[in-house]
Amino acid sequence: MNNAKQQFAFRRLIIAGLFLLAMCALLWRAFDLHISSQAFLQKQGDARHIRTVEISAHRGNIYDRNGEPLAISTPVDSVWINPKQITSSLDKLPELAKLLSIKVELLQKRLLKNATREFMYVKRRIQPSLAEKVKALAIEGLYFKREYQRFYPTGEVSAHVLGFTNVDDKGQEGLELAYNEFLSGKPGKKKIIRDRLGRAIDDVERIRSAQAGQDLVVSIDKRLQYLAYRSLKTALKKHKAKAASVVVLDVKTGEVLAMVNQPSFNPNDRADLQPGRTRNRAVTDLFEPGSTIKPITMVAALDSGKWKTSDVINTSPGYMRVNGASIKDVRNFGKLPLPAVIYKSSNVGISKIALSLSKEQQWHVYRQFGLGQTTGSGFPGEAAGYFDFYKRVTDFERATLSFGYGMSVTPLQLTRMYAAIANQGVINPVSFLKVSHEVQGEKIVASSVASKVTKMMEKTVSLKGTAIQASVRNYSVAGKTGTVHKAKAGGYEDDSYQSVFAGYAPLNDPRLAIVVMVDEPSAGEYYGGTVAAPVFSNVMTNAMRLLDIAPDKLNIGKIDSNKNNQKQVSVIKNTNDGGRV
Repeated sequence: MNNAKQQFAFRRLIIAGLFLLAMCALLWRAFDLHISSQAFLQKQGDARHIRTVEISAHRGNIYDRNGEPLAISTPVDSVWINPKQITSSLDKLPELAKLLSIKVELLQKRLLKNATREFMYVKRRIQPSLAEKVKALAIEGLYFKREYQRFYPTGEVSAHVLGFTNVDDKGQEGLELAYNEFLSGKPGKKKIIRDRLGRAIDDVERIRSAQAGQDLVVSIDKRLQYLAYRSLKTALKKHKAKAASVVVLDVKTGEVLAMVNQPSFNPNDRADLQPGRTRNRAVTDLFEPGSTIKPITMVAALDSGKWKTSDVINTSPGYMRVNGASIKDVRNFGKLPLPAVIYKSSNVGISKIALSLSKEQQWHVYRQFGLGQTTGSGFPGEAAGYFDFYKRVTDFERATLSFGYGMSVTPLQLTRMYAAIANQGVINPVSFLKVSHEVQGEKIVASSVASKVTKMMEKTVSLKGTAIQASVRNYSVAGKTGTVHKAKAGGYEDDSYQSVFAGYAPLNDPRLAIVVMVDEPSAGEYYGGTVAAPVFSNVMTNAMRLLDIAPDKLNIGKIDSNKNNQKQVSVIKNTNDGGRV
């Protein structure tokens, strides 16, 4: 009996001991989990369910000078995959590929290639409505990232000025590139909890808030930009030209109010983007200005004091020999008053004037007007042009420089030169941003000289000159044509031209300077007075109306009567607007 009791007590002690040991083990495990290994286990749990994700920052918008949007950013979703987690949902890949318009074979190949990685983009920037359909597939390892997509309301109309951003919202061309740091925001960071399917179910902590980029107000007037685009595109098609550019500059401030190139591109759809179309030709491409440089040479002549507007120059017999080479006019103009050298566009006349000056006088004025220098616009890729002059040039080269050969400019540079004459001899830096303060330009020539050259160019836009088609009804206009043979290796093309017109208006108080350059017109007409001048007239006419600039020539009659048209044709056929040596 005692034996049985002892055995029972012993077994009870053993069981109690086992329970005690089990309890101690549980207590130790609890202590280990909650105290000793808490940091490690918390880290492991966080690694599986807590993610630090980037908060995309909104890129600053771009507005025109009147507050109209030119570039805006809209929220979109990007789809990405963790290839290590996708294995359980491979059967859903065909449906995913179909929704995202991706070839399933390509998607499978990419997943195989990135099998050891934890991140792979499937498709960037899809619309929120499509993102909801993809989310409904409930694919394990499939995630979404909120980003922003750039949209350009004016499409190809302003493409070359604005440029565009890449898939990471970084500026690649144009003003988007020039002011990328200003426009770009600073991404934020936050911690989130994801469920087993990778869906975000709660925000844990905001590490850093996203900072939106700053908005940019540019000098462009969207209304003028549309006008210039429409007129230039029409001219390009009509004359079957290779390319064309137009620049509209505010004479008083140096602001670029419109700048258009053709052919253009659509920054909202770059699937079929052709190489070379994205560059801003008006800022990057060079051409010889031809006869449009003659007014600058005339400024040098008047500024030297050697010439007066009342002087007469003999251009007979219509050509001259310099260093054994010939310089020709299209016909023998005979004796010409000094202003007629400009509005008749005599190569012989302007050459004799240039050769009467010292090299220093000629060189100084050309440099003052910005030849061989950038305009100060800060636009990416702006060309400075070519101007190698002074001591190395021969007399023949000095003569050809006087009518725009042997140098090169951009359309923007040429517009700035004409704006300086219009601005009474004050040259301003060019700005692509809206200017809200008074601009302090540099006085490069006397106001009296600028006014005299303006009067000479006013006659260019008349029945006496080479550009009647550049006239603007009820407004006085000054300008100059240029018809330039294109350069080739070892010389110039005989039948390949660049047609140019540069001018400004109204002359009582000049507000706008415009340059039009049409490259290789091939539909028969190629003179600057018949190809480029009508574009100038159309843009300037509409600009005067839109900007509510008062007419300064209300007594002007119609210039399109049959009689005047006949005279106009005769003038165009028998006048040189930049013939080649």
